[in-house]
Amino acid sequence: MALSIEQLNAATPDQVAALLDGTYEHSPWIAQRAAAARPFRSLAHLKHALVQAVSKATDDEQLGLIRAHPELAGKAMVSKTLTAESNHEQGKAGLTDCTPEEFAKIQQLNADYNAKFGFPFILAVRGPRGTGLSKREIIDTFERRLHHPADFERGEALRNIHRIAEIRLDDKFGVTPALGNDVWDWQEQLSQHTDPGYAEKGQLTVTYLTEAHRACAQQIAGWMREAGFDSVQIDAVGNVVGRYEGATPGAKTLLTGSHYDTVRNGGKYDGRLGIFVPIACVRELKRQNRRLPYAFEVVGFAEEEGQRYKATFLGSGALTGHFDPKWLDQKDADGITMREARAAAGLKEEDIPKLQRDPSKYLGFVEVHIEQGPVLTELDLPLGIVTSINGGVRYVGEAIGMASHAGTTPMNRRRDAAAAVAELILFAEQRAAKDGDSVATVGMLEVPSGSINVVPGSCKFSLDMRAPNNPQRDALAADVIAELKAICERRGVRYTLEESMKASAAPSAPAWQQRWEQAVDTLGVPLYRMPSGAGHDAMKLHEVMPQAMLFVRGINSGISHNPLESSTNNDMQLAVEAFQLLLDNLANEKAH
Repeated sequence: MALSIEQLNAATPDQVAALLDGTYEHSPWIAQRAAAARPFRSLAHLKHALVQAVSKATDDEQLGLIRAHPELAGKAMVSKTLTAESNHEQGKAGLTDCTPEEFAKIQQLNADYNAKFGFPFILAVRGPRGTGLSKREIIDTFERRLHHPADFERGEALRNIHRIAEIRLDDKFGVTPALGNDVWDWQEQLSQHTDPGYAEKGQLTVTYLTEAHRACAQQIAGWMREAGFDSVQIDAVGNVVGRYEGATPGAKTLLTGSHYDTVRNGGKYDGRLGIFVPIACVRELKRQNRRLPYAFEVVGFAEEEGQRYKATFLGSGALTGHFDPKWLDQKDADGITMREARAAAGLKEEDIPKLQRDPSKYLGFVEVHIEQGPVLTELDLPLGIVTSINGGVRYVGEAIGMASHAGTTPMNRRRDAAAAVAELILFAEQRAAKDGDSVATVGMLEVPSGSINVVPGSCKFSLDMRAPNNPQRDALAADVIAELKAICERRGVRYTLEESMKASAAPSAPAWQQRWEQAVDTLGVPLYRMPSGAGHDAMKLHEVMPQAMLFVRGINSGISHNPLESSTNNDMQLAVEAFQLLLDNLANEKAH
């Protein structure tokens, strides 16, 4: 019989530990301490309480928890002394059926890992989908994590323990994250489309209007139709637009969506998560034969990343009336203009102006997006409320000194351009850190014609600075530029600096942010408010209508724009449920 939250809330702490036995390997103290957080409001609340019990434990208790876990394909498996839960999990991943070569490899990795960190390698082998990682995926992860710093790897071990516990809890409660599974599966299937040159290497790359890009649009449109949208079309810039009409003709529309293009060798969830979460919501509305008192429009934006052509936010820009006709003359790496690519895709230039939306007909724009950073995963939180999308400014510059002999030029006579930029990098890092929520990055650094025995006479660099609001962004930029000037004067170096991009911050509309907060709180998930350091389609829609975003935790340190980008079916389930609550709460507002 499946366990229930009501049972746990009525039990004594010792009974709670007994009911949750096996959730955390040989560690009943976690459930006993988590019982103090009762009454549990939901399964998500219970999971967080268990995580908090571990988080508040002593270092020795945490280390004891890690060491309570068996090695993968280790001595306990060989001697058949694994707990029932561990035996099921390792068996599902095929570890009980290793070839001699695989077994030897894993044994060596276990030994190397233990020697470096002093505890066993912990991996949630049932994976982000809950269906099990392959042996190849397990070995690759093992090898990658061997290179982590000790403190970081200890945190990663605990995060994997919590993922193991999450899946075990689902089993105990008889819960299947069915909506999260569907969202996860859609993204997995869509990733089968990738551009030539990357498909052969097993990499995901989908750039504007390639064959793979157009195939993605068709597949998304097909899933929208299957979900029950009233109308689905691919518009004049390649956006996939689905509408689910409201109960009353002419009612205002809630707009949502994200992009389906990718960076080169990117991840499966950036952008696409924000398309499939609302598709799942519409499918459930259709299954219930239910209409909202407003229309619901979901857009898979054709282009956000600016990879094939330097036309970032092309898809959402068309909806705000900011499609620049000059983009049509841009050429890709093969010399194909955007105009030619559009003609090949059957898109009509004269239809682009018709895509502009009338803001008076819209309630606002909301977007779900994978976080693309480590904050939520390090806080062990599945969802985050976005307070603002950071404004940014970018520069390209060059420090110009004097190239001279590395052996004969005294240190106090040098006009070292690279040293000047190095000093600037450290200042920018320290100055941004003072704000707490600003960031500054020198992502490109080049000494043209550099030589091992020559003092650099030139150093080219980029500078990217971002902050949650425009005054903070501008103050950061002013301080960094002033320091660049001072550094160059002190070192006898001159510089050039050209602004290449400036984008305003996009604060979340308070009413829409509060709707996300209400939904997340109802789920029993703690509220965590955070700025978005990355730009998103919501940033473009912010120009014409109120917007707010919901972030979903990424695993693997929250890495993004990378094949390791991932999230779990459980977190995607919570994202769908939060969106459903937002839709319901908005419907109730309209009813009153």
